[in-house]
Amino acid sequence: MKFNLTFLLVFCFFGINQAQNSILSPDEYLGYKIGTEFTRHHEVLNYFNHLSESSPNLNFSSYGKTNERRILSYAVVSSEENLKNLENLRTNHLKQTGIIDGDASSNIAVVWLSYNVHGNEASSTEAAMVTAYELITKRKGILKNTVVIIDPSINPDGRDRYVNWYNQVKASPYSSFQDAVEHNEPWPGGRPNHYLFDLNRDWMWATQVETQQRLKLYNQWMPHVHVDFHEQGINSPYYFAPAAEPFHEVITDFQKEFQTKIGKNNAEAFDENAWSYFTRERFDLFYPSYGDTYPTYNGAIGMTYEQAGNGRAGLGINTDEDYELTLLDRVKHHVISGLSTVEISSENATELNSEFKKYFKHSPDFDYYVLAGDEQKLKILAELFDRHEYRYTFATDKSLKGKNMYSNAKMNFESENALVLPANQPKAKMLKVLFEADPELSTPLTYDITSWNLGLAHGVDVYTVSGKVDSKQEKKASQDLKVNEDTVGYIAPWKSMTNAKFLAKLLEHGIDVRATTKPFKIEGKSYGRGSLIITKTNNQQPEFDSLMVETANELKIDLKSTTTGFSDSGTDFGSPDVKKIHPQRIAVLRGKGTSSLSYGSLWYFFEQELNYPIISISTDDFKKVDFKDYDVLVLPNGNYVSVLDKKDLETISTWMKSGGKVIAIGSALSTFEGKKDFGLEKVKVEKDTTEMNLIPYAKREEERTKDNITGAIFKTKVDNTHPLGFGYDENYQSLKTSSTAYQYLKKGFNVAYFDDSSKRLSGFVGEKASEKISKSLVFGEQRMGRGSIIYMVDDVMFRSFWENGKLFFVNALFMVNNQSQKFK
Repeated sequence: MKFNLTFLLVFCFFGINQAQNSILSPDEYLGYKIGTEFTRHHEVLNYFNHLSESSPNLNFSSYGKTNERRILSYAVVSSEENLKNLENLRTNHLKQTGIIDGDASSNIAVVWLSYNVHGNEASSTEAAMVTAYELITKRKGILKNTVVIIDPSINPDGRDRYVNWYNQVKASPYSSFQDAVEHNEPWPGGRPNHYLFDLNRDWMWATQVETQQRLKLYNQWMPHVHVDFHEQGINSPYYFAPAAEPFHEVITDFQKEFQTKIGKNNAEAFDENAWSYFTRERFDLFYPSYGDTYPTYNGAIGMTYEQAGNGRAGLGINTDEDYELTLLDRVKHHVISGLSTVEISSENATELNSEFKKYFKHSPDFDYYVLAGDEQKLKILAELFDRHEYRYTFATDKSLKGKNMYSNAKMNFESENALVLPANQPKAKMLKVLFEADPELSTPLTYDITSWNLGLAHGVDVYTVSGKVDSKQEKKASQDLKVNEDTVGYIAPWKSMTNAKFLAKLLEHGIDVRATTKPFKIEGKSYGRGSLIITKTNNQQPEFDSLMVETANELKIDLKSTTTGFSDSGTDFGSPDVKKIHPQRIAVLRGKGTSSLSYGSLWYFFEQELNYPIISISTDDFKKVDFKDYDVLVLPNGNYVSVLDKKDLETISTWMKSGGKVIAIGSALSTFEGKKDFGLEKVKVEKDTTEMNLIPYAKREEERTKDNITGAIFKTKVDNTHPLGFGYDENYQSLKTSSTAYQYLKKGFNVAYFDDSSKRLSGFVGEKASEKISKSLVFGEQRMGRGSIIYMVDDVMFRSFWENGKLFFVNALFMVNNQSQKFK
């Protein structure tokens, strides 16, 4: 049979064109021009699925779900040949880092584009769809040596919160007047995720499900280049790399130089369109938990791109610069910067690979980091290390000699079951960033906190050790507790959040739990203040013993079963100094006036960490609340001047005097400062305005840093005999994020405070701020009739990563003046 060659060529050409034409643009698929509407999350997924089904150059997959069950997704875009060989490409790429054993070279550039980490910075997801379409249609040539990973929406819960609200309230046609409702989001806005966390500050701490699931995927790729797409104020031009100072010292010259190369390529594209932009200002590379710094410390060229807009801009808004900023323009800018970045990465794929490989070559001055301390605190750290795929083992040596990371002193220390991390491992540079005693700053003008030491944050000691350390992969499994019919009671230490979870679970099951207010020793073992005592005398339920044993084994806590309530020394089980812990009915304020981030960290803490119920009360409903129904009222960070008036404060004061308890956090303390009945006063500092006025204008911003504390760590004094300090040593390392300072309480208990022995351990502190806080309150309690108010100047829930401070908050809930309105 003869073939008609002409017919065959025509057929093949038609077939190819038909396949090409079947790839619909976002405009064609969605039925509206991108930039004239906001696309809801499920429609974004539908469009990427269409691209995956229509093009051999794009694979689309899920990597998880959000708290609100929205899909977390990613597209892998490359040549058809590369996608067929994708696993080999990925494996060869990772071999360059040492994460996978073996030697390999690659000439494929891996570029990761992350969109919409802040939900109301919504132009970037629109741009993600256009960028993907452009890559697989008009820019296929650069895919021959490039793998592009696109995450169209890191924060779909926040995005849909914004988009759904906007679509409900916008005018038709939209209004560009700044006062219009569509340009003024209600609390809490679309920026954060479900639990109101800022996901762009969560890359390292990985508290949120979005981050945890994304890290699994990120670690499978470890890209050469990572771009985090954002939006800033409506009047700002576009921002792209290179970043501002300070740069952390582990960032290599090549990383800095290639940022500049990318920036110049972006600038060329923007210049062609006469678009404004700026570089090297505001956005630095220092704090390790951002979407630019985390990738940078893991060998990538990590960058933030900022487009004017955010939740105010809507489809179009009149700026203060006498032009209308439209979503159409915002999308175009993000598309061009994204494509420009992929283009320059493709052109320099060979160099990116060779320098990437060099980044993971290490020559440390010591052999191991060894982390020693409370077993439960080390367990929480191990879970964090697992999320980031750091290599560690458990020490079998009972003692080792090393150098303390904080004091720099050489010493012998107890090390059995300590965590041992090889200093020479693939992600060694990130470990250096996390454990260094005091990061070096080239300028005090920074965008975020300047200290985050992982050991201090978790309340464990960190040592550097040279020489051999005997260790094993798995920690010896603790022996499960068994039911003993002769048991008269159980004792649990009070040292960590695991003990707090144990308490919460027992209270949930109606178990009578008590805490000792004095230390004691029983059957040869010593227990500190706050230790939990649970006796059969007070718990006559038939399933009591089995419940105790099952709960202890589930949480792997050190629970002692005892056959006597008679102590060797100190209090006996029946002592009046062993106090009943009443279940607490807890109200937490949210809404107008409160910081959404602060409320979110508390909401997350109660639901996902402590597992204890709360009632969230809107500040709009405050006047309608009968506080007799509650034992504790928690005020997150916030400005309550406009929502709590004089009468409201009188209501709170009356309720406390009858036995209620208030826990005020951070800026919420200003609500009570100088007010009747409340003994809280700020530290007053005289300012020399004449001296300030003589400082040159160009130096004023830097001069103001003398009054600032940008996330620094301090050693503070603790009265651990007070219930608020139970479970702590005489010193506590506190993360302070502002220079706000309050005087010692004259009527009350100063539980944690700055005194002559206090000192800065890490991070930037202005000299005037240092003087201001030198003798000030950190945590304290003031009795109000039968009730209390607890002042927490430093927010122990800040971003949920300062693990060692959380027990103070639990103490405030359950140990301090523990009563119950229910039983009065």
